[in-house]
Amino acid sequence: MAASAPTPPATAFPAEGRCSYYVEKKKRFCRMVVAAGKRFCGEHAGAAEEEDARKRILCPLDPKHTVYEDQLAKHLKKCNSREKPKPDFFIQDINAGLKDEVEIPEQLVPISCLSEEQLENLIKKLRKASKGLNSTLKHHIMSHPALHDALNDPKNGDSAAKHLKQQASILGNIEKLKLLGPRRCFVEFGAGKGKLSHWVDIALKDAEKVHFILVEKVTTRFKVDGKHRKKNSVFERLQIDIQHLCLNKIPVLKERKLPVVGIGKHLCGVATDLALRCLVETYAASCEERNEEPLAKRIKNDKTEKEINTLAKEGNEKNVPEKWTPVAGIVIALCCHHRCDWRHYVGKEYFRALGLGAVEFHYFQRMSSWATCGMRKTAMEASDSTTKRKDNPNDDSEEHEEGGCGITDDSTESLPGLLTVEEKKKIGHLCKLLIDQGRIQYLQQKGFSPALQYYTDPLVSLENVLLTALPNHSSSPELSSSKCGDYNYLVRTSKK
Repeated sequence: MAASAPTPPATAFPAEGRCSYYVEKKKRFCRMVVAAGKRFCGEHAGAAEEEDARKRILCPLDPKHTVYEDQLAKHLKKCNSREKPKPDFFIQDINAGLKDEVEIPEQLVPISCLSEEQLENLIKKLRKASKGLNSTLKHHIMSHPALHDALNDPKNGDSAAKHLKQQASILGNIEKLKLLGPRRCFVEFGAGKGKLSHWVDIALKDAEKVHFILVEKVTTRFKVDGKHRKKNSVFERLQIDIQHLCLNKIPVLKERKLPVVGIGKHLCGVATDLALRCLVETYAASCEERNEEPLAKRIKNDKTEKEINTLAKEGNEKNVPEKWTPVAGIVIALCCHHRCDWRHYVGKEYFRALGLGAVEFHYFQRMSSWATCGMRKTAMEASDSTTKRKDNPNDDSEEHEEGGCGITDDSTESLPGLLTVEEKKKIGHLCKLLIDQGRIQYLQQKGFSPALQYYTDPLVSLENVLLTALPNHSSSPELSSSKCGDYNYLVRTSKK
């Protein structure tokens, strides 16, 4: 039997042309548009007397919405929650790592259930493993003229100002690495609303043949990528989990072989490892055959005669690398190490070399939350934050900036009298550093020169570490990007 609409306050009225159903939970009327002559939208039509004869039921594909029972078959064919055909660039678990990992016990007790001796042993292992690592990173807090007006907009609230400062610094670091330029593809992982790509596009101005691929596994409201209409840059949004993304199957990369720049702002835990594997293994490996093509042929295929003559002239004076670089660079703001996963982690070899394994990794990634999460929140606040992050792990909100990703069983109250808040904070930072060091070694083994640096003030974001990487042959500060062509030919400024 259809439920009647809740009674609204006497002073409240629905907006013209909108549903008359009063949503008690939200303390407002439903804002859906109604059909001509109707008082209620389709979702709340059962509240109207004239619709009482038709029963609405929960959609079996997504119980968050309802459907008329007599129209269920028709609805299932067009429901947004139905299983859709997989695109060509979807390859199951292509970036997941090894599938035969059996090192992780099925059940591991929470840190709060460990004995004092067990916890002390874990901390000893952590300190031994991280001994010799430089825990003081360089500060590369930068900005970029493209965000000058936005940063100085008096209408900005605290949250907007913090996001803009981070985006400006990331953009400044991208430019410092000489990765801003024409004829390349920027892949933004965990894109959310797409604001980082938006500012990269603004900074590039009228650069030619620039493509943006925005990767996000959930639907996102208020996207900004749809607002771009420049003829020289194209925005393409892919709704897919990074775990299954095969970049070389994306038409623009398959056909044009553009050098890729991987970027991301607060790419949570495991998503960072999946993105690194997606870039330096899945995509780079598929492009190896391009490296075998003679340099002259590559130039001839993609450059005008004038450009060929210019490059040839410069080639007499410069040392031009002989190989095309499929991944021109990586710039990712790291986040939420407690959401890492041993199976997908790219630094397993590094951990094993230190005598550590899946169990230690599990506890270290949990303890990493001590650096930023849960130390100044009540259990209720932490629980609310956890729920929010599970609903949308790429949520671009203030809660994310403050590290409120909430791990309630590892909060300060879990270990009374054993560790002070300051001690836990230092241990948390060591855990994050050790996990990131595994990523650094992984990138080094794959032919990159990686680095970690602080890119923003901790008052702006507690998650303030930026991971950057360049191919080895382009890592020198003497490299110039002024002559970068279709395949990112990097030219040294020093003479032979």
